[in-house]
Amino acid sequence: MKLQFAVQKKEKETGARLGEFTYNGKVYETPMFMPVGTQASVKTLSPEEIKDMNAGIILANTYHLWLRPGEDIVNRAGGLHKFMNYDGPILTDSGGFQVFSLANPKDITEEGVVFKNHLNGDKLLLTPEKSIEIQNKLDSDIAMSFDECPPASASHDYLKQSVERTLRWAKRGKMAHKNDNQMLFGIVQGGYYEDLRKFSALETVKIGFDGYSIGGVANDHESKEEMYKAFSYSTKYLPEDKLRYAMGIGEPIDLIEGAIRGIDLFDCVAPTRLARHGHAFTKKGKINLKNAKYKEEFHPIDATCDCYTCQHYTKAYVRHLITSEETFGARLLSIHNIRFLISLTEEIREAIRKDTLLQYREEFIKNYYGDAYGKE
Repeated sequence: MKLQFAVQKKEKETGARLGEFTYNGKVYETPMFMPVGTQASVKTLSPEEIKDMNAGIILANTYHLWLRPGEDIVNRAGGLHKFMNYDGPILTDSGGFQVFSLANPKDITEEGVVFKNHLNGDKLLLTPEKSIEIQNKLDSDIAMSFDECPPASASHDYLKQSVERTLRWAKRGKMAHKNDNQMLFGIVQGGYYEDLRKFSALETVKIGFDGYSIGGVANDHESKEEMYKAFSYSTKYLPEDKLRYAMGIGEPIDLIEGAIRGIDLFDCVAPTRLARHGHAFTKKGKINLKNAKYKEEFHPIDATCDCYTCQHYTKAYVRHLITSEETFGARLLSIHNIRFLISLTEEIREAIRKDTLLQYREEFIKNYYGDAYGKE
């Protein structure tokens, strides 16, 4: 049965949405941060640890699972939930972002995208129909339409052609979708042009999807102002009763700003990627535990954090693990960073309940960035 989503409340000052859906008898609230499990695994962590962080939806990557172990093997295992032993909701991306990072512009045609398998160099073709077929077999709860993901810096003319192609692909993908238990999301593109975002949103809504994503906001060196405009340009034309998902967003302030602009779901590989390089989110900003000053810091990474890492280990110990290249260090930091972003969305939801989201944002910026915010 498809997830049933409903908006429970809108914040008075901003219109930020508090929503909920039920899955396997458990109620999940939005706004929500979704950990990324690219290859049916959130790097270094078990599904049990992910659930202990109060995670809801997690992501898996269509492109990588297509290449290995293959969608047919996952299907024979009983789908992603059984294959990876995760009983919460799962979203699969379309594979488009990875494909476009591997393809040349000349390889993008009306049929689909030709590119090289990054594992063995084989020539592959991914089409809207193939992307949906793979996701149907993976049996995720939310599948994504196959879209072109151009850089935000592309010209207006190119982005217009790209948006029109993405719309044609979205129609083909919807026609190919055969899994009645799976939601299918459309993707709004258009760079930072208001006219293109409006056109993309309205035309994607006309096709009719179970939810809508805002793409193309985390694949280039855009400014935060441009990113937030793209959020606003898109959400104002999307249905009130459908989930809205900003793809690839994991900077803490961007989750707050996205929620203010009506977004429900966020995902990013940042928390685990940063963890593997010794970086940790804290309420007072991001820190690098490789720095020598933490060598004798016998305190938690963040005294306000309720994660397993902060309850049991010190900065000094985690630093030792990271500098010694012990995998346990990456695990502990991954637990902390993911829990930090999930906890952040819990606080955002509470601020929506209290109609204090703008005050929450002001306080967060003061603590996290100090006087540096907006001066980068």
